[in-house]
Amino acid sequence: MTGGRRPNVVLIVADQWRGDALSAAGHPVVRTPVLDELAARGVRFDRAYSATPTCVPARAALLTGQSQERHGLVGYVEGVDCTLAQPVTLPGVFRDAGYQTQAIGKMHVWPQRARLGFDDVQLHDGFLHHARREHGGHLEPIDDYVHWLRRQPGVSADEEYFDHAAGCNSVVTRPWDKAEHLHPTNWVTSMAGRFLERRDPTQPFFLYLSYHRPHPPYDPPAWALEQYLAAEPHAPVRGDWNGVWDAHRNDGGHQTSLGDMPDDVIRRARAGYYGAMAHVDLQIGRFLELLAQAGEAENTVVLFTSDHGEMLGDHDIYRKAVPYEGSARVPLIVADAPARAGGAATKRVSSALGELRDVMPTLLELAGIEVPDTVDGASLASIVTGTADDAAHRDWLHGEHVYWGQSLQWVTDGRYKYVWASGDGVEQLFDLVEDPDETTDLSHDESARDALLRCRAQLIAALQGRPEGFVRDGMLQTGVAVSAVLPHLREVLDAG
Repeated sequence: MTGGRRPNVVLIVADQWRGDALSAAGHPVVRTPVLDELAARGVRFDRAYSATPTCVPARAALLTGQSQERHGLVGYVEGVDCTLAQPVTLPGVFRDAGYQTQAIGKMHVWPQRARLGFDDVQLHDGFLHHARREHGGHLEPIDDYVHWLRRQPGVSADEEYFDHAAGCNSVVTRPWDKAEHLHPTNWVTSMAGRFLERRDPTQPFFLYLSYHRPHPPYDPPAWALEQYLAAEPHAPVRGDWNGVWDAHRNDGGHQTSLGDMPDDVIRRARAGYYGAMAHVDLQIGRFLELLAQAGEAENTVVLFTSDHGEMLGDHDIYRKAVPYEGSARVPLIVADAPARAGGAATKRVSSALGELRDVMPTLLELAGIEVPDTVDGASLASIVTGTADDAAHRDWLHGEHVYWGQSLQWVTDGRYKYVWASGDGVEQLFDLVEDPDETTDLSHDESARDALLRCRAQLIAALQGRPEGFVRDGMLQTGVAVSAVLPHLREVLDAG
């Protein structure tokens, strides 16, 4: 803190942003000058993960500070009443501590207008099939961006963000079809600027900026798309284990989760994805300038992350939910301006194993607020402020997701990653230091047997006593029934 003032806190979340997709992280194609600058002002966590890498369970971890075992969502499921499932939330704790709390952009909760501790929500979730069907396509009550869009000069009364028909899980790529200032990415930043103008100046604020992109549709402005269409081709990664998931293939399907695509389709989809990142990066820069103009830059903690990544054709896989780095690893940058004013070290890269459940305790500790005992995430604040080293964090991390009709389980200690599938019985081991693209499966390599046994034992320990029955007599069991909602949460929802 500076001058005795409590710091403002801004949590910026992009949707579906891969952990390696920062030029500061050495990505060969994408350029992110604003986020690189933000990282230079703080700490970039190079081993941060989303333990349940799809929107709904990942955001549950983000907003509750809880592991999937605790919040109860281990897969993607719509229609879960978050007011029952998540009674103690990050914005709620900030609000109770005297902060003005504001959310702008994607929430992806149900009911759609649930505030979960925010004083106000300016909502744009993007294309949610569940919400559209529930409301019969009548979007204005559940989408503040659409309400705003239809009132702009030259825009018709029934216009929306799906007019160009590029799908929310599709690789089909095309430039944005309206003026750039009407794009949802710009809208989030514009509403943030409006909040900064109209906030209560007597209170610190917690602001949640949640950009829907680079999640599909791949519809960046033309300038952003074109610069990556002209970039050198960057071929998807393929490993020696390609083929183990062939039972789930759908070659050529534009919304497939696994399949082969023509090279030109992949290249264009990558240009759309990277172009969306370039667009978001500049809009974050616009927000940071608005924050400076408001006189709050030097007393604001800024954290940037994503709910999950995007496989983008690596190993013929698209979208998310799988245990591999493209899906599960996320960017995590913390720029602690008050600590920087006090002389804390900056421009550091941390190898600590971070996870989305760590965001809540980290931000609360940096703001000097007590972390509630509902939280089982581990604060990264001491690493941010330079009072602890990376080894002081966790030794290993457990992740999972119900997908392809089974539970895809994984553990990593930062060096090795172990993958196990409850239905297919697939078992894999990767050396993330020597093989960060996970191209070589070491599960049958005798030289890696000790690592395999150690990681398998960690997963068994994580799953011991789980209601699905993943472990019996100390051994992993295949073929057990799985659900995206654990029984303890189901009981809460049924009672509610």
